[in-house]
Formats: sequence, C-alpha cells, structure tokens
Amino acid sequence: MQVKEDDDAILDCSFGDLDIKNGLFDWMKDKDNDKEKKDVFFYSQYHRPADQDPHFKGRVFHFPDQLQFGNASIVIRKTKTSDSGTYTCSSKSGEIRSSISLTVGAAPKPSVTILDQTQNSALLQCEVLGASPKPEVVWKDGDGKILTADEPKVTEKGGNKYDTVLNITVTKTDHYTCVATQDSIHHQSNRTIFVRLN
Repeated sequence: MQVKEDDDAILDCSFGDLDIKNGLFDWMKDKDNDKEKKDVFFYSQYHRPADQDPHFKGRVFHFPDQLQFGNASIVIRKTKTSDSGTYTCSSKSGEIRSSISLTVGAAPKPSVTILDQTQNSALLQCEVLGASPKPEVVWKDGDGKILTADEPKVTEKGGNKYDTVLNITVTKTDHYTCVATQDSIHHQSNRTIFVRLN
C-alpha cells in the first residue's frame, strides 16, 4: 500500500469472526538490512506489552471497539518515509495473519524561478526538494508539450529522499510548467511560471 508522508496508514489484520478482546496479537516491522524486527504494536489484555520501538511510540493505535469482531488492524498516524517496509500481524501462536508492504512517499510541490533573462531568452529553474521516491521531472510549454531541458541534477539525501533540479532555456513568450511525477505513489504536482520575451 502507498501513502503520502504525514498521512495516516491503516494496516489491516483480521482473525475472522473470533472475539480477540481476551487474545493477543503482535505487529512487527522488518528492520532495514537486518534480520531483527521492530516492535510496532503489541496487544494483550493480560501480558506485559513487548518493548515498542521508540520510532512508533505515540503514533500507533488499534481499534478497541472492533476487537470483538476479530479486527486486529492498526493505524500509524503522521507517517514518515522511514515507516516504509513490510509489516506482519501475528497471533499468540506466531501464525502470521497479515503481511503488508507499506511505501510512504514525500511529494513536495516544485518551485520555479527565472535565473537569468535577456530580450530573447530566459533560463528557468525547477527545484523539487526532499521527494521520495525519486520523481521524474519535466518542463512543458503552454500547449502541454514536453520540452528538451538540461540533464537533471539529482542529489540523494538521507532517508531515501531526493533533491532534483532541472534547468531549461526558453526563447518565446509563454506559460511554462514544471511537472514532478512519482508513479509508484500515484502522485503528480506542478508549478507554472509566465515568461514574457520580446
């Protein structure tokens, strides 16, 4: 499943028609590049909870009124890109009841500026900062036609976030739009600038 950064993510887990108010279930997340798992959420009416990973403290909740219907789903509030990964919901016996791959994407809006302008041309710059996953960035003219731009400059930041800068030189009066597309999280954003040339 895919969500945008800062949105909530509901991870589904069901025990069928079984009333689990007096039961036990455990949500874990695979650790990055490690065999250990992170404790995301532990439910038991009687047992001491497992040590929840500090990353999830105060952000993960279950649905107490749904336990009688076998619903062991959780919600992760205000997701971060570092929440991306595989989550498993297990019963007391260790049987996996649900396994979900979560991708959290940061989708900032592009910013556009005129770096330099003469009578006959203008150098435009589009910046998409802190995007995750890496976006495809293009310039379009007023008719929606993709224009040939310089090679994009892409810098990888921590946490799988990317800064992308794309420059283009234009030679006619028109509206120019920078479009950033992140297919894997089904997101697209854009910003338009008007350039007047003689």
